[in-house]
Amino acid sequence: MSLDVDPAHAPQRTRGADPLWSQTADLLVEHIARRGLSAGAKLPPERDLCAQLDISRVTLRKALLHLVDRGVLTATQGRGWFVASRVAAREWPDDLESFTATARRKHMTPGAIVLVQEVRPATLDEGDRLDVPAGTPLVHLERIRLLNGVRIALDRTLLPLDAAPAVPDLDFTTASLFEVLRDAGVSLERSVATVEARVADQAGAEVLQVEPGAPILVLDQIIYSADQRPILASTIEYSGERYRLRTTFSAH
Repeated sequence: MSLDVDPAHAPQRTRGADPLWSQTADLLVEHIARRGLSAGAKLPPERDLCAQLDISRVTLRKALLHLVDRGVLTATQGRGWFVASRVAAREWPDDLESFTATARRKHMTPGAIVLVQEVRPATLDEGDRLDVPAGTPLVHLERIRLLNGVRIALDRTLLPLDAAPAVPDLDFTTASLFEVLRDAGVSLERSVATVEARVADQAGAEVLQVEPGAPILVLDQIIYSADQRPILASTIEYSGERYRLRTTFSAH
């Protein structure tokens, strides 16, 4: 069994910010999903995988062990690597995961440049989005999101102050808003989101350090707590040159 890897999609040392082993892990997950491999299916021997992917044994082993940690693969001494459960290739999780958690899962360092962190009254439109009266105190948090120091996205978020009164005083260059809310006893349950492609305007291009007209991916969402209260309203503009969305659709 081979991976049938298109050379154009094989791991590349110059491809974006992802390390070579992480690209390899993503490619293996794609292979498992594309082939429809079921639990117990065996992967090719390590020497064959190294030859097909043109990578070192050290790089391959790091990718394989990472997939074991994720529950994708299992290893049997002397027998090889096996599929632990059927998986779908994806980079965008189908559970509710913060930017910080996603970065850590991909072994990258998250960070932020805080542009705005203030409390102000809700406008009529903002009140409608968060189901609160106009004039309700809202936290307005605007950040440039970083991965390994690279500008990835512009994140504009609003939330009612009473949901987490400590938010205005925290350092969000490193803090995770999701973690802050959970520590405050707020259980985040679901998100209703829309995703669309746009081009960067002059202001957005300057913030993300891309050319005006460059592609951006805009995620607009409302996040609800366990009691179905709207807790967060956010609009995130991702640099299309630095961030990719990959998922799998299955017929039912």
